[in-house]
Amino acid sequence: MNQSNKFRVTGKDLYEILGVTVQASPVELKSAYRNLVKKHHPDAGGDEKKILELNAAWEVLGDPESRLKYDLEISCQKSLSVEAKQRGVRDACANAVARVAKSKSAQEDDALSRWLLKVYLPIDRLLGQIINPFPEQLRALSADPYDDSLMESFCLYLEQSRNRLDKVNNLYRAISIPVSAREFGLSLYHCLSKVEDSIAEFERYTMGYVDDYLHDGREMLREAKKLRSHLQKERSRSEAL
Repeated sequence: MNQSNKFRVTGKDLYEILGVTVQASPVELKSAYRNLVKKHHPDAGGDEKKILELNAAWEVLGDPESRLKYDLEISCQKSLSVEAKQRGVRDACANAVARVAKSKSAQEDDALSRWLLKVYLPIDRLLGQIINPFPEQLRALSADPYDDSLMESFCLYLEQSRNRLDKVNNLYRAISIPVSAREFGLSLYHCLSKVEDSIAEFERYTMGYVDDYLHDGREMLREAKKLRSHLQKERSRSEAL
């Protein structure tokens, strides 16, 4: 259905249909809609046409983006008087469009801040707990790779790292990456992959003492460390803007 036509399904003000004001919060809108549906439901002796009218209003006002567009159209329609045209209704509508764009931008900023706080920062801390201890772990093992106690300590480090990677993967999938952070999120994914591959190589080394596995794993972890550092700089740079 064309968005403009959807706004005119009932020919009435959608806020009046739900019995709320233009300033009503999403919670107030939802509450009003539910109460009216219960009251006018055909099973309770209500009018089916009234239910259709309520549903049409909720379809528009229940979605934040549709509600903004509706408010914009109504605002412009009210301004389409002869005097408004003479005063420059185009400017009024342009300002309304700008407010919608600003509101959407604010929503995107909120989504990015939430993703950084809930996903990126915890992942970064966990990655640091894997990457930073590795040099010391490797130095200890290099003293005598065939020493059972040293190997046991190294295997414990790998087990803890694997557990942290499980947490990392769960965090990465917990919240969708905001559109504005897609490239950043892709770089983070590459960093996670490098760390995971490096741990897998170290695990192979512990099972057969093949130096190539140790060497490859170490190189992968170095690349992951560089990627992590780059991501940290990118975040700091974006916060400074």
